[in-house]
Amino acid sequence: MNPESVTTLDEADEGPSRRAVLVSGLGVAAAAAAIAAVPAPAAAQVAPIVPPTHPQPTTFWNREYTAMKGNIKLQLYRRRLKAPVAGEAPVPVLVMVHGSSISAMSSWDLNVPGAGEYSMMNVFARLGYDVWAIDFEGYGKSSRNPNSNSDIKSGVADLQAMMPILARETGPQKFHFMGESSGALRVAAFAAAHPERVDRALLGAYTYTGKGSPTLDERGKQLEFYKTHNTRPRPREMVASIFTRDKPGTGDPRVADALADAELKHGDSVPTGTYLDMTSKLPIIEAKDIKCPVLLARGCYDGIATEEDILDFYHQLPNPDKQLVIIPATAHSLNLGYNRHLYWHAAHAFLTLPKVEVNI
Repeated sequence: MNPESVTTLDEADEGPSRRAVLVSGLGVAAAAAAIAAVPAPAAAQVAPIVPPTHPQPTTFWNREYTAMKGNIKLQLYRRRLKAPVAGEAPVPVLVMVHGSSISAMSSWDLNVPGAGEYSMMNVFARLGYDVWAIDFEGYGKSSRNPNSNSDIKSGVADLQAMMPILARETGPQKFHFMGESSGALRVAAFAAAHPERVDRALLGAYTYTGKGSPTLDERGKQLEFYKTHNTRPRPREMVASIFTRDKPGTGDPRVADALADAELKHGDSVPTGTYLDMTSKLPIIEAKDIKCPVLLARGCYDGIATEEDILDFYHQLPNPDKQLVIIPATAHSLNLGYNRHLYWHAAHAFLTLPKVEVNI
C-alpha cells in the first residue's frame, strides 16, 4: 500500500475512542466480537538481502574473454548489472568455479523456463558484483586436450592463467572465489598456492578426506577406469542423477532437464581428473594451508562428504574469520536446488561482512 494513502488518527484528538463508541452503542459482548473481527496489523517485514527467486526481467552487461595456458584456450565469462565506467570505484569481483561434470555457464547461468531464477551470475550481478566464470580445460568452450584429464592441479593453473585478464579488466588484485564440489577443491588449492589473489573463499559441497562418503564410495568402483582414461561418459542420465542420488525431492525436475540440454551441447563426455583425485588422492589440500577467510556450505543431505569430515576441516582452518553453513532440505547442488536462495543469502552475507575493528 502506498504510505501516502494511509490516514493515521490520534485518539486523543478525535474525541471518544473507537473502543468506547463500540461499547456504548453495541454492548460489551457485541463490542468484543466487533473488535475481534478487526484484522490485526501485518507484522513488519525486514527487506531480504538477496533478490527473489522469481525476479523481474533484468538487462545485464556481458563480455567474454579468452585466457591462454600455453596453447590451451580457456573461455572466460563476465557479467555486471551495468557496464564499467572509467574512474569509478571498483566493485567486488566474484569468480565462480565449476565442478567435475558441468561447465561454467550450465553451472552458474542456467535458464529454466517457468521455474524462476537459477543463474547465480544474475543473482550476484544484481547484488552489485562483477561476476566472472571460467570453463576449465576440457569443458564448455575451452580447448580439449587428449593428453590431459583436467585434474585439480590443472584447474589451479587455469585459474592462474585468467588472473592477468581479471586484474587488467577490473582493477583489484585480489578477488572472491566461489566453488562447488570439485570446483571448491580447485578454489581451496588455488587459495593455498596463490594467497595474494584470494580475498574470501566460498567452498560449497566440499569434501576433505572423503571418509564415509557414500558418493565417493560408489564412484571409487570406477577407479581403474579413471586411472586409464582421460575422459568419462557423461550422458543425460548422469546429469539427472546429480539431483536424485542423495535425496529426491530437493530439486525441480525441470532443472535437471534444462541442465542436460545446456550441457550436452558440449558433448557427452568430460575429463576424469577430478574424479580420480577425489577417489584416490584426498585430502587434496590441508586446511592449515588456506589463510584467507572461508565459508563452508553444504546441503544437509549431501553425500559427497560426511558432516564430521567437514567439521574436521573447518576446525583446522587457521583464519578465525570462517563460517560453516548447512542448508536445509538440500542435497549436493547448492545453487540448483529448491532452496538455492538460502545459499545466496549465506554467501552474500559472508562476502559483505564488515572489516574487523580489532584483530588480536
